[in-house]
Order: sequence, then C-alpha cells, then structure tokens
Amino acid sequence: MTAVSTPEYGHHYGQQFGQQGPPQNPHHAPGAPAGAPQVPGTPGPYGYPDPGQQQASFAHTAPVPQPGYVTPGPPEGGRRKRGLIVGLVIALVLAVGGGATWWVLSERESVASGASTPEDAATRLLTALGDGDLLGAANSLAPGEAAVLGDQLQEAFTEFTRLGVLSEDADASAFSGISFTAENLRFDTAAAEQVNDRVTIAKLTGGTFTLDADLDQLPLSPEYRDAFIAAATEDSGQTAARETVDIATLVKQSGSPIRIATVNVDGGWHPSLLYTLVDNALAEEGMSWPSSSIPARGADSPDEAVRDIVQAALNADLNRVIELLPPDEMAVAHDVGPLLVQTLAAQGARRSGVQLLDLQTEDTPVTGGTLATITKLELAAPNGSTLSVSKDGDCYDVGFSGRSERLCGADLAAMLAQNAEMDASPEVLERLTRVLADQGIGMITTEVDGKHYVSPLRTLGDLGMRMYRELSPEEFRAMLEFD
Repeated sequence: MTAVSTPEYGHHYGQQFGQQGPPQNPHHAPGAPAGAPQVPGTPGPYGYPDPGQQQASFAHTAPVPQPGYVTPGPPEGGRRKRGLIVGLVIALVLAVGGGATWWVLSERESVASGASTPEDAATRLLTALGDGDLLGAANSLAPGEAAVLGDQLQEAFTEFTRLGVLSEDADASAFSGISFTAENLRFDTAAAEQVNDRVTIAKLTGGTFTLDADLDQLPLSPEYRDAFIAAATEDSGQTAARETVDIATLVKQSGSPIRIATVNVDGGWHPSLLYTLVDNALAEEGMSWPSSSIPARGADSPDEAVRDIVQAALNADLNRVIELLPPDEMAVAHDVGPLLVQTLAAQGARRSGVQLLDLQTEDTPVTGGTLATITKLELAAPNGSTLSVSKDGDCYDVGFSGRSERLCGADLAAMLAQNAEMDASPEVLERLTRVLADQGIGMITTEVDGKHYVSPLRTLGDLGMRMYRELSPEEFRAMLEFD
C-alpha cells in the first residue's frame, strides 16, 4: 500500500476544506496585544494546554530543577536566583526527586485537609519538603491538582521502574538524591492579595531555601545512573552540590516578594501549582487577574463533552472551551478565562465555519475518568466539501470530497520514518505506531457533580505514557542509543 504524501494531502485539505482553517492559538497568533499573557496550563483553541508555549513563557521566570541538576556555583544576579526560587516553589516535588515519587493512593482522602490561613498553607508545604515528608507535601496541594498529578506521577514511577530506569528498590514515598530545606520563613500577611473569595496570593519575604543534590544517591539503576552522572558532571566533575538562597536578599534585589498562590477548598487553604504559575506570569507582565470568572458548564455524557469541545474549537469559542474544562483540576482556567477570551477577541479570531456533522466515540474507564476514543469523525466546510475519518482496528478510512484512502499503522510508521529522524529500529517503530494507531485518538473526561468535562491534563499525560507502556526495557534502552 502506498502511504499518502503528508505535504500534498495537507495542501489539498487546506486549499479545499475551509479556506479560513482552524482558529489560531491565542497565545501564538501574530498581532497579539502588547503584554498579552502566555498562561500555561490553560487551553489553546482545542482545549489543551500548549507545552511549548508554557516552556517559552516561563523559561526566564521559573525554571524547574530536575533530578540531578547541579548548579556550578551560585547563579548570577537576583533575577536568576528569583527564577530558581519560584521554580522550587511551583515545581513542588518536581524539585525533589523528579516529581514521580510522592503519591500514595491509599492516602487520597487526606488531601482534603487544608491549613487555616494562606501563609500556613505555604509554610506547611515547604516544611513538609524540608522534613522529607513528600506525602505531606502532596497532601497540602489543592485537591483537584493533587489528584490528577498524583495519578500521572504514580503511573510514571511504575513505568520507569519496569523499564529499568529506576532501581528495583526505589521507594515511591522517599526519593533520594535531592533534598530541599526551608528555614525561618516569613510572610508579609498585610500585603496578601485576594484574587477572589477562593484564591489568595501569599507574599514570602524572608527565610532561606537550600537545595542539596547528590547524584550518587539517585535511585536509578546502575547503568542509567552511571551514564547520567557522566553527562551531568562532564564539565564540573562534581556529583554533589549545595545552594542556599536568602529570601530577604532576593526580595530586596528584585523589589518584590515571592508570590505563592493558595486556594480555599471547603474552608481549608492549599497551595496551588497552577495558580502560582499563572499568577507569576500575570505579575511578570504587569497584568491583573480578571474581576470575574467563566463558570463551569459541563455536558451530560463523556461523548457529548468531546463533541461540544471540538465544535467550540471550530467556532473559535474559547468561552465554551473553558466552560467544558473540569472546575476542580482546571479551576485556574475558569478564573483567568475572561482575560484569555478578551485576548482572543482582540486578535480578531473568527469562526472557521466548519460544522461537526458526526462524532462517535468508544468509552473506556481509566484512572480518574473516562477515555473517549474517537472512532468516527465527519466535518463539513462552508464551501460544501466534507471530510470523514473512521477507525477500523489500527487502520483509518479517510474520505475527502470523493477521494478515499485507507491508512494503517504500517503506513503511518513509514511516513514517520521518512519524515523524521527516529532512534527506534524500523521494527520497533512499526510496532509502536501500530499500537498507538489501534488505541486511537481520544480525550479523557472527568465527572464533577454529575456533569462531564474534558481534562487536558489527564489527556496529555495519557498520551505521553502510551509509548512507554509498549516498550520493553531493551527497546527503550536502544531508543536512547544507550548501548
């Protein structure tokens, strides 16, 4: 079978199926208003956050330390140190062992316990990290965030242990090699900012943060640890390092305190990773939180939620996209939503005119929700042309204005091998592509108060783990050219 040429087919589609094309991402479209925020974790036009945009937006503001990251000497300038501290705060356990180790599913209910004040919430988090109580750090997070991140990080820990990256005795509740200590923390309680009746920004003004890294203690398998240490210490030759930052000095240099967003849930305060990210982005741009929010308005079923968000994306209706995001794990999108909608409108976004004629899904229960895999999709463009895609095993029947084509996993693997440099062998690549094609494209939905919402965090996390589930340790090592 001959694979369809991607450029030719894409050009044909773009020329005939809807001249306007899909709505542009409001964070990337040209002509954005000066100072328009680029907010991570919030939806692009298709309801998913844009990882590339998030990385670009925060590369200068909040770098996330990774396991084994060693800074050769103190950073230069207050701004760089400030980025390190904000990164430590918002990354939480990402700075303590790569983030995949602190969740214990049997303790899920304890997440509901919050602190009495925003400052206590932030202190509880940092104290738990300093004591090595990673479960306590997890429990202090906003419940919606803790649940989705916990599910994904636990799965990641399991998969990387199976693949031989983590050692067999790696402890999911005590990740070694990285330690974080916070001492004598002081907050300016009078300066705390109330975003709304649920969200308050605590202002950290004093104390110290100390990050210790010892690469020899990372719970990696010997072969991966040796290779990692060799790469990480190529210049410095050091396997251990310590850095301490004085918060008061940092605040004096930057002219503003460290901002930590906290959320009130059922009368208790919890630090929030997503709200802290968005708040620091807005503060960096000199912008304020909107005075109103976009309320959640879910669908009656997982299938309806997927259909509604696809049509809303085609309509460039960002307001409806945000309505369909979970009100717990994506509460930040609802609160910053009016600003995003305003930004999109200022860019002159228009409806594509494409109508969703049919969308069918196959629902599968997954951890934390339902995976709605798209099995049939039919679209109609304003010029009368139609596009249909139907799933049949690992093959897809594509129809376009009288043309038809059948694409299977082997065809897609050949296209990937021809158009991209892949480390995997042709056999491994074809098997992976067949499996992924057979699994199909879908969205994970969650149910809150009887309504169904599309979860971008769970959907992206699931997509990221699919390949790893299908690889053997030997295949994974070969893909990394580890041998």
